[in-house]
Amino acid sequence: MLTQQLRELESDKLIIRKVYPQVPPKVEYSLGELGESLMPILTMMYNWGEVYYEKIDKR
Repeated sequence: MLTQQLRELESDKLIIRKVYPQVPPKVEYSLGELGESLMPILTMMYNWGEVYYEKIDKR
């Protein structure tokens, strides 16, 4: 399931996959330009979650 998700994210240009020719095999993933463009939205969602959590935690 993880491999399938990573392949979909790669095909959608959200992440970049770098394969190193070594034994054992090594693969690294990083955000692509499109993935990086999501960071402001994800940061806003995170900040909203923190505020919401503080509000429900005080009940």
